[in-house]
Amino acid sequence: MLPEVLHRIEAACARAGRDPSDVALVAITKGHDVEEIRRRVLVYGHRILGENRVQEWRAKAEALGPEVEWHLVGHLQRNKVKLVAGVVLIHSLDSERLADALEAEGARRDIVFRTLLQVNVSGEARKYGAAPAEAPALARHVASLGHVTLEGLMTMAPYSDDPESSRPHFRALRRLGDTLAVPGLSMGMSGDFEVAVEEGATWVRVGSALFR
Repeated sequence: MLPEVLHRIEAACARAGRDPSDVALVAITKGHDVEEIRRRVLVYGHRILGENRVQEWRAKAEALGPEVEWHLVGHLQRNKVKLVAGVVLIHSLDSERLADALEAEGARRDIVFRTLLQVNVSGEARKYGAAPAEAPALARHVASLGHVTLEGLMTMAPYSDDPESSRPHFRALRRLGDTLAVPGLSMGMSGDFEVAVEEGATWVRVGSALFR
């Protein structure tokens, strides 16, 4: 439940000597209908939601109205860029071509897309994201654009039953963020978000722990 997750975030912040207000919970609503979202998340006053797929976000955004702050956390295809105006933060910028597509759409609409650079810290072949060695050049490219801003980094640790196994990956992302001088870190999901908070996450993406 959401109150329990928020309590666990606060406890992790206390262990790390952090202010809980520096960590935002992105409630991942993938696979859950609008009524369940209202009952499990919105009823507590929480308004930051995340979706993996553009089509699913659009349907839920229309139903839930303008008070919800939507984040897109899944892979974004270039041919879907024209549909994502209204997303508050895109967590999955992973290539110059996608950045350029967002720039073109932003210029056409006269808007600025807020983004995070997705980094494949673990090196898993099945995961999206730029390699850590490619991240500095991609960050410089985004900095040269007028309609895309880079507000931080995002990663996904390899799946494991042991949350501690995620710590080295989160620590590596934090160090890369320090190197690139970008403050935001989106890392940690239902199985390891407390470790992510201890390692400096500013957004945690939690789904299944909210809908049990």
